This record gives sequence, C-alpha cells and structure tokens, in this order.
Amino acid sequence: MNEKEKTKMFKDVFKPKKGEKIIILIDSPHDKIKDNEKWKDRRKMAKEWYKTFTNMGKKTGFKTEILTYPATGVHNSQIPKETIKTIKKTDLIIAMTEYSASSSLVPITQEKNSKIRCASMPTVERRMEKTAFKADYKKVQKYATAIEKILNKSNTAEIIFSTNDTLKMDLRNRKAYAGGGNCQNKGNFINFPSGEACQAPYEATTDEKKEFGESKTKGILPVNYNEEIVKYQIENNKIIKIIGKGVKAEEMRTFFNEKESRRNIAELGIGCNPNAVVTGNVLEDEKVAGLHIAYGMSTHLGGKIKSDMHMDICYPKNAPIEATKLTLIGKNGEKINLILNSQLQYNLLK
Repeated sequence: MNEKEKTKMFKDVFKPKKGEKIIILIDSPHDKIKDNEKWKDRRKMAKEWYKTFTNMGKKTGFKTEILTYPATGVHNSQIPKETIKTIKKTDLIIAMTEYSASSSLVPITQEKNSKIRCASMPTVERRMEKTAFKADYKKVQKYATAIEKILNKSNTAEIIFSTNDTLKMDLRNRKAYAGGGNCQNKGNFINFPSGEACQAPYEATTDEKKEFGESKTKGILPVNYNEEIVKYQIENNKIIKIIGKGVKAEEMRTFFNEKESRRNIAELGIGCNPNAVVTGNVLEDEKVAGLHIAYGMSTHLGGKIKSDMHMDICYPKNAPIEATKLTLIGKNGEKINLILNSQLQYNLLK
C-alpha cells in the first residue's frame, strides 16, 4: 500500500482525533525467543506505519510513538506490567506483535470508563497490505454485523466438514461479536485485518448448569497438522479424546493433559473479508469467507473459561480441511444455511 492508501485505511478504521496519543506496540526477541525474517519485517512495517501516522498527526494534531517490550514467547501470555501501565495512558493501541497480546489488551479496553481502543495484529505480514487490508471496510463491517445478528438469533450451529465429520455447537446464553474493522470509539477492540463475527458457545460452567443443563456441543473436530489429520472428539463443549496414532496426535494428548482449560471449545467464528486469502497465517485465514473454531480461553469473547491459550483452526474454502456446510438453527427452529459448498452465502448478509 502506498502512503495515500494507508492514510485512507487509517482514517476509515481508526479515525485518529486531535489531541490523541497513539502507541504502536511491538515485541522483541530475546534470550531463547529467537528472531525470524517475518518478525524482522514486521518491525520494519511498524516503523512505516508509524511514519504514516506521524505525518497524519502533523495535520490533525495527534501524536504517535512506538513502544517495545520483550516478547512473551506464547500467544496470549500476559505482557509486562510496566508496558500495561504505559499503554493505559494512551488513546489508541496498535499491537503489531509476534505473539498475541489480546488477553492483556481486551481487559484494558473493557475497564470502566476506559477511553482506550485497540487493534491487535499478531503475526501480521506486509503482504496483507495487498490482500485483506485492501478490503472496503464499510462493506466488511456490514457483513460482520449481519452475521452477528444471525448468530444472536441462533441456538445451534450444525457443521459438516470435508472429512465428512460433523459437529453440533450450542449457542445458547452467549452474545455474538462483530469484528468488522471499526476502531474509532472508546472501548473498541478489533483484530486487524478485520472481517469476522464470532461467538463463544455455551460452556455449562458450574453457575449455569442448574438452570440450563449441560452444553449440547458435541461431535468431531478434524484438524490438519502438515498432512497428519488429528480428530478431536467433543462432548459437553470439551475435547474428551484425541483420535490419531501419529506424532502430532501424541503431542496434542500431552498438550491437553497439561491444562484442562485448553480442552474448552471457545469460539465459533465466521470470516467475511472478501479480500482475505488462505496462506496458513491464522490472522488472515480466519477472516477468509468461511468457518473457524477455537479451543482454550473464551473470556475475551464473552465466554466464561480462562486459560493460558486460545487457538483458532480455520476451515474456509481452499484450506486443508473445509467446512462444507454451516447451518444455523434459530430459537424457533428456523434454519439458515450460511455456508454451502464451503462458501459463505453473501446474499444472506443484507
């Protein structure tokens, strides 16, 4: 993207205002956390975005700075307290990090009377300036909001995968969230590039079971790990069994045994950015028109399970495994086939 295109995108998405302070947040390699080429280029990209924001600020009257902290080494581990203390004194945070800081940033935007808004961009790549960032974000916001409304009217999601596995997800007692790329107002939090609507499923925590019973989320979630397919058997919204005999299957058994909360099914997400493409980078893959599902922490999405991680698995068209059909069933039994033949039905998003 050239300077003019970036300036337009920043105005459309962030609308920085006179008197505001913007922080571009980056993490840095250290000790055993080794650097890599994409990470190096991301830090260069952050400096380029800083330059554009600085030029805009000279005209509009806001200030921008870059703040660096030592990388955590794990997605959604808590970032340093000193960093949090500093960013709480700003208006807009743009986190262009290697390791996701969302679990630290969401609570800041949700604090009472918070003036802070934030865009989380873990693993962002320069090439996205030619794909997902190029989208018309007014249309993306329209699509995401339409999906949010459909999800909020639904009790159940029925999914068929290209492996012929099926999964039913219980959508009761949770609210959907539209991530369309609007980060203009106090308290806004977006994943950027944007273009999705998502919802934590009903998790049947102790305080909920008496009134609503067990979760009805049940079925098989197939996952491709470099051509080794591992299948997760799910009951009551939890991964109860890892099906597979390969190296990755054994690794994931160990992983889930280390912390029970990792077994929680945390998110049903639907991407809706027409410019996003499948590359294996989850930040963009989950915005491609289609389905993604996550396990682990759900509190940042309105769920009730805290964990040390949140992992998205993406199933759009052209992914190793596709969600070929997604049917959303309303509270009165009405059905909407939002995904057919692995394709999001944009015609329903009015």
